Amino acid sequence: MNTTPSIAVSTTTLIDAVYESLRQRIATGEIASGERVTEARVVGDYNVARPTAKACIERLVNTGLLQRAMHKSATVTALTAADVDDLFLARTTIEVAAARQLATSGDVPRAMLEAQHAIDLAGKLDDRAALVRADIDFHSSMVRASGSKRLARMHELITGEILLTIGSAGHQSAPIPVVAAEHAKILDALRARRVDEASAQLIAHLDSAHTRVRGAFS
Repeated sequence: MNTTPSIAVSTTTLIDAVYESLRQRIATGEIASGERVTEARVVGDYNVARPTAKACIERLVNTGLLQRAMHKSATVTALTAADVDDLFLARTTIEVAAARQLATSGDVPRAMLEAQHAIDLAGKLDDRAALVRADIDFHSSMVRASGSKRLARMHELITGEILLTIGSAGHQSAPIPVVAAEHAKILDALRARRVDEASAQLIAHLDSAHTRVRGAFS
């Protein structure tokens, strides 16, 4: 039986495809917190050359999904309760600033609309893996659309850790329709240029997520 993870190689490069597959497997918990991700493992899982495996691991380290000590193999980042609190502090600060900026124009990007559609579809199909992808796409595209390159760069630095919380047991406990409804309220406020409401809806959404994820450490 072939157990090689399925990846799609079309308009993306092989490195991009393997990176995205590993990113998804880590985010959904298939590759668990603290688990080693070595070049040999990536080569074996995907039947790729060692330089490709090395490049993918480096990207995962740079985004925070993997961590590596000196002369040690990379492992999936293990967040502590204090890490979760600090992450949500940073995430909320960045995303609320971006949302307020975006709401002043109401020019919501197509990527956000597509992400919301994907979230709604994930709810109908009860597809947690699809929810993880769409959730991060929704928030990342919102920050990018704010027009602030610095906010976008700061958000990109913590995207890996955000993915870890989205795929965590705490976040997975939320019914997908509830998560979809929270995102829809944020989107509606942004499109209607209701700055304060967009900010309030986003804060409420992130507070709920923080509570769910934090609860997993209790």
